[in-house]
Amino acid sequence: MKTQIILPDEEGIAKAGQILRDGGLVAFPTETVYGLGANALDPVATRHIYEAKGRPGDNPMIVHVSNLEMLNGVARDFTDSQKDIMWKLWPGAITFVLHKHPAVPDVTTGGLDTVAVRWPERKEASAIIEAAGVPIAAPSANLSGKPSPTTFEDVAEDMDGRIDAIVKGEQTVIGIESTVLDLTSDVPTILRPGFITKSRIEEVVGGEVKYDPSLFQKPDSDDFHPKSPGMKYKHYAPKADVKIVEGDKAAVHEAIAKLSAEAVARGIKTAVLDYEGKGDEAAVRYFANLRQLDRDGVDVIYIASYDWDEVGFSVMNRMVKSAGYDILEV
Repeated sequence: MKTQIILPDEEGIAKAGQILRDGGLVAFPTETVYGLGANALDPVATRHIYEAKGRPGDNPMIVHVSNLEMLNGVARDFTDSQKDIMWKLWPGAITFVLHKHPAVPDVTTGGLDTVAVRWPERKEASAIIEAAGVPIAAPSANLSGKPSPTTFEDVAEDMDGRIDAIVKGEQTVIGIESTVLDLTSDVPTILRPGFITKSRIEEVVGGEVKYDPSLFQKPDSDDFHPKSPGMKYKHYAPKADVKIVEGDKAAVHEAIAKLSAEAVARGIKTAVLDYEGKGDEAAVRYFANLRQLDRDGVDVIYIASYDWDEVGFSVMNRMVKSAGYDILEV
């Protein structure tokens, strides 16, 4: 398959919309990461996303909408309080888990009776969805398990020859995937942390918001059925081994220096990522850093983990999965 490269101008957006409407796959930029889109209501098209990514079939996809009519076509039975939360945080980098409309095929939701829905803020993303005229299922536009793409070049590296088209936009401004908030539970529950933080959501909700327990442990059971992407499988992993060193700043630096020296003495090429607890900076750079270190042929990546702010907690969620839960506490 020859993958078309499309510019995000009026002509390109119309072309991308037509490809999606006809059942094709198009990668496009959002404010979070690049997404790999297909018509969410077409089971054949969405199945092709799983095939292009090598994605497990029980890993649900996020459905992207750009207007109220689309939302009503993929989700149902909103309460007034749910509507209030959604309208205060949309459009933006947050996904809501809602009750699924019967029109949404099981392949899109990983067989669940709920659906994850996002209304993106980035203008090119909304314009492409509008041009398609259908809701768009769109996980991140990378091979399954690899770091999510934040640039056109990242997408092309993974998807050239696998999909119909890539919209060549600028680098994403946030750099990690959206927050996922389950609104079908008794208490709004964060299934995946992101740039929109727990404290921000609590301001909007005006009450309790909790984290899903799976965020704090490795989900080992085969019976675990994720309600959100990024909950079950090893994700965001470069070719290099990733090891997290966590603790007091001075102890972390000392431990990483020792580990790096020992590895270099054995002929192992190492690198260190230290964002000094700055979540916004880590979010923008982390996935791009992983991909570049792979290109540089690094064997082991040490991540310094200390003094994280609230967005940093969200990035740390990705780091833990990159490392396969390999964490050294010092």
